[in-house]
Amino acid sequence: MSNKMKRNQRIVYISQYFVTHPNELIGLSYFSDYFNSAKSSISEDIDFVRGIFEETEIGVIETIAGVQGGMIFKPAYSDVKTNELMDEIRQKLTEGKRILPGNYVYLADLLQDPRLLDNIAKLIAVKYQKEEIDAVVTIETKGIGLCVAVAKYLNVPHVVVRRSSSEMDGSTISVNYVSGSHQRVSKMELSKVSLKAGSKVLIIDDFLRNGGTMIGLMNLIEEFDCKTVGICVFVESTYRDHEPIPNYDSLLKVEIVYNKEESRFELQSELGTFFE
Repeated sequence: MSNKMKRNQRIVYISQYFVTHPNELIGLSYFSDYFNSAKSSISEDIDFVRGIFEETEIGVIETIAGVQGGMIFKPAYSDVKTNELMDEIRQKLTEGKRILPGNYVYLADLLQDPRLLDNIAKLIAVKYQKEEIDAVVTIETKGIGLCVAVAKYLNVPHVVVRRSSSEMDGSTISVNYVSGSHQRVSKMELSKVSLKAGSKVLIIDDFLRNGGTMIGLMNLIEEFDCKTVGICVFVESTYRDHEPIPNYDSLLKVEIVYNKEESRFELQSELGTFFE
């Protein structure tokens, strides 16, 4: 940049840049070139930002040594913010008509709220950012927004599995899976170029009920010679009639109960396995 910036101006820019580029390797030379400043000055600026980030629990700035090294911003999510977020979501689950036919739960409005979506995605990403995830996978359609948001925080591609492919997908790999309470056999498929062999995959979805779809996703990922290193759902139903799903997390568990006094069904929620 042509005009020299003052230190406080540099610090504002550096802070904003790290926050908007989570889990991305950033070289010191990027900032020194951008500000036309000595690397020693930029290092002092970054040390100041690092201290503020850690003190306010925004996250940590890690230094990677070596010729190809640099700095990586790892977001954090404080216990206070976590409690506030989960309390807000649980309160919203008590509002409006949530219970759908087939014991499904209406969640679309929560994941369509940009502030809630961003915070949920950040909370999930913070837990999994140490797993060296290569891709975040979901199946169309309701979990796509959350999948994209989590992938952004992890700085990895998001991959959407389709229930039916189009000519634009090219060659695909498909698996059959058992979905729904009626044990219906369905198909899911994914373009052959969507995942690289050996990739570590995080599966994300909005709702877990019978688990058939999740098992299908795990089987499909295996067909790509990839490994599922994590499974996380926004909400899971306590209703179960499927083979166990290994090592999965849910932010919330919900149960549909009948209120005899008011002669109606209502939704009860509790924190999920994510917090165990």
